[in-house]
Amino acid sequence: MNGENKMVDEYDAASIQVLEGLEAVRKRPGMFLGDPHDGSALHHCIWEVVDNAVDEHLAGYNSTVEVNLEKNGSVTVIDHGRGIPVGKIPEEGVSAAEVIMTKLHAGGKFDNKAYKVAGGLHGVGVSAVNAVSEKLSMTIHRDGKVWTQNFVRGKRKAVLKATGKTTSTGTTINFKPDMKIFSDVTDFDFEQINTRLRRTAFLNAGLQIWLRDFRGQDTVEIEHKYDGGLRQYVESMNEKKKAIHDEVIHILGSKDGDKGEVLVEVALQWTDAYSESIHCFTNIIHNTDGGAHLSGLKSSLTRTVNSYAQSRKLLKNVSSLSGDDVREGLSAVISIKHPDPSFNAQTKAKLVTSEVAGIVEQIVNDKLGDYFEENPAVARSIVEKVVLASKAREAARKARDLTRRKGVLEGGGLPGQLADCQSRDPAECELYIVEGESAGGSAKTARDRRTQAVLPLRGKILNVERQQRNLTKVFSNEQIQRMIRALGAGVGNEEEDEGAFDPEKLRYGKIIIMTDADIDGAHIRTLILTFMWRFMRRAIANGNVYIAAPPLFSVSRGKHTEWVHTEKDRDAVVKRLQKEAPTAKINVQRYKGLGEMNPEQLWQTTMDPESRTMFQVKMPEKPSEVRFTDVGEQMSDEEAVEGEVNELFSILMGEDVPDRRAFIEKNASKVTALDV
Repeated sequence: MNGENKMVDEYDAASIQVLEGLEAVRKRPGMFLGDPHDGSALHHCIWEVVDNAVDEHLAGYNSTVEVNLEKNGSVTVIDHGRGIPVGKIPEEGVSAAEVIMTKLHAGGKFDNKAYKVAGGLHGVGVSAVNAVSEKLSMTIHRDGKVWTQNFVRGKRKAVLKATGKTTSTGTTINFKPDMKIFSDVTDFDFEQINTRLRRTAFLNAGLQIWLRDFRGQDTVEIEHKYDGGLRQYVESMNEKKKAIHDEVIHILGSKDGDKGEVLVEVALQWTDAYSESIHCFTNIIHNTDGGAHLSGLKSSLTRTVNSYAQSRKLLKNVSSLSGDDVREGLSAVISIKHPDPSFNAQTKAKLVTSEVAGIVEQIVNDKLGDYFEENPAVARSIVEKVVLASKAREAARKARDLTRRKGVLEGGGLPGQLADCQSRDPAECELYIVEGESAGGSAKTARDRRTQAVLPLRGKILNVERQQRNLTKVFSNEQIQRMIRALGAGVGNEEEDEGAFDPEKLRYGKIIIMTDADIDGAHIRTLILTFMWRFMRRAIANGNVYIAAPPLFSVSRGKHTEWVHTEKDRDAVVKRLQKEAPTAKINVQRYKGLGEMNPEQLWQTTMDPESRTMFQVKMPEKPSEVRFTDVGEQMSDEEAVEGEVNELFSILMGEDVPDRRAFIEKNASKVTALDV
């Protein structure tokens, strides 16, 4: 920080205001810090203390923050700022430092005398941490002295007193959470803390943050310091994506608002991804629901890209570009500094200061427009990407409209290849999707005509993972149209879209994929599952999708036949039958495909509800590992699981060969039998 940022020096006892007491925090910690049972409140204690240290950096007085996870389960946060004020507040009769630690809504951030901008606006922070701590110690370096004070469960043990001399300034807080309040999750998660501190360092270019973990046998120490700030933040977001342009676009500007100067910083980079990723911050606080700054950014991006494209006549066969088209594949971070921001709730999830939208829009319009003029090659590559997105979106719409007009999405005009069942009760109806006309013929003969329908597919269906840019080809594919028409429940995962897949409209309660028990059959099964994941995801989430498990071998002795699925089981059955009748002849038949079974065998082994083996395709209840968003917040289990499945389909069925090779090499040892 330079001298221009040190605009306010009135940070002393007189600048501390008390708004209310601290009585409710221990009784209802969830109101102030988050859920005390799932780890969110536990970790929020660290964020509150760290945010205070970062506020000193924003004010221009602190360049280093240290966070130590101690062996005894406590946490130490050290800053090198001005130090919490130690003078007495006359109305309270105690030091300002004690007031900050023991009174809710006490601090120097309710006007702009001590801080020009601050993240800890509501002043709940460190006092709430004190309230839920078994022990908390405060050490302050200020006015040439070292000051100390200790607290137990929010109450002071003694008054603040000077214990030594110093030439430095700063504050050290050590707190140990009270396990009478926290349950279930009681240990600090290193990765979650590290990710959050990394984000904080990105948002504060030049701020050095140390994280040390003393809990294990070996100390772990990590430094975060990013002089590139938001530029490096966006680069990190795009590590696994292919950028359309090499340089991250950086925008910095300010305008006067009603309460003072508003600083706007934006970093942008378009990639070849299909979704947007935009993160919003106000005074370094993450606004998960966006708000006025996000609205201003979206409006300015749409206007600026359209204006440039139209002025350069780059919109061939496209009238204008929608906001969704413009933001497809965009990775962006917007951070504003505001002297008096307003939020929709204590969580600060959404910025509602209305003037910010116009300020952001004007700054981004001007700065991004200038950037495009000075970097025409980059501007053209961005416009080409956006135009391609627009054409793909329009092509997909036309393709969906075409199939809808044919009655596809409503379930009318059932495919001629479908052998439907008699029942119209989805709860008891099953659809067998079968590989090949031969197997389809056997299945049609073998089935229970009242409740079982059969839809044969011809050969391998389209790999939709590689056709996400060509949705017209996807929806025009005959095999895919067969499935859409037979199921009659629509297509598409965006629930708000007309004609999107709705499991409530399914004609069959069970969708059973039945393919040969070999490599080709497994590939066809994976292609069908890929289509369902990308366009009928709710069928999987709803538990409607199953995989039939036809046997690979039959082992017969006389009229006695057993069906087995693996070579190991085959050998075991042969050994047992030989032991039972050593002189009897044993016949082993391997089925290369479903078509080799006669209808009676197919019914007995694969279609009879009383004797068949099949597996329900289910979403995992828990992810394989804890996952965090780009901004360091823990994903819900549902989000993390969906992310893992998305990655798996992309790796296995996408075009990235190196990623697939790495996956195979990592997991090859788990394959115990390979049938070709």
